[in-house]
Amino acid sequence: MEFKRVEITPEADKLLQELKQQHGEVIFHQSGGCCDGSSPMLLPKEDFYIDDNDILMGEVGGVKFYMSHDQFEYWKHTHLTVDIVKGRGGSFSLDIPTGYRFLIKSRMLNDEENKNLNP
Repeated sequence: MEFKRVEITPEADKLLQELKQQHGEVIFHQSGGCCDGSSPMLLPKEDFYIDDNDILMGEVGGVKFYMSHDQFEYWKHTHLTVDIVKGRGGSFSLDIPTGYRFLIKSRMLNDEENKNLNP
């Protein structure tokens, strides 16, 4: 069985695919909560510097999803689902002009997931 830290809803994936068509190669980075709350930001890949402090959480819709190491320490026991809601996000995310914004729904990992993802 494959265990994942992050997944995406079909509705969010549809928007993601449309934005990939418009903007080319993109990444998700989970915002740390300052100006953007804790929203997943979709950014052009070349516009965001990924370094040793960023953890690759997985891939959704063919897009890599990152989170800072410090934030990961708080969220490592959590499963994330990327979804969308109507509204405008407050960040530099590519979803701003669409009338929708990406958001995270989370739940605690179950015992089996936790054992496999946090050995």
